[in-house]
Amino acid sequence: MAVADVELVIDFLNTVDVEVGTDVLDDSAGWATWLAERDLRPDDRARAVRGALRTAVGEPGPTAPALSAEVRVELAGGTPTVVAQDVVGAVLAAAARLAVLGEWDRIKICPADDCRWAFFDRSRNHSRAWCSMRVCGNREKARAWRERARTNAEP
Repeated sequence: MAVADVELVIDFLNTVDVEVGTDVLDDSAGWATWLAERDLRPDDRARAVRGALRTAVGEPGPTAPALSAEVRVELAGGTPTVVAQDVVGAVLAAAARLAVLGEWDRIKICPADDCRWAFFDRSRNHSRAWCSMRVCGNREKARAWRERARTNAEP
């Protein structure tokens, strides 16, 4: 698994925080800092690409449109590397590498309506559903238990 690819894709998907109601792309200084920390250049398509990728990994919404980005393959130090010109190219290249490695289906979106956090499913059988069992999973299990208890208590 390419840890750097997972981190880049997850970090990019989580530039929107549903629970707190923030979006790094809405804050020019925050977005500039995010890009600088990763040594990436901006791209006007970042919001559309993020939305399409979030939909592709489980965010409810319309089918993601086809997307593309320009990348180069360079042989540097005897190792082929994919080089992107901007954030969209870098994220799509990372996502493509994860797909080639068979790891793309491990990128998921938490199904909790008040969370929607992107996470990487490290479970052996790819069955993890929640970003965190301590928070979202626990809330959902407690809600389901209360619903079952209420249904069983009704005459």
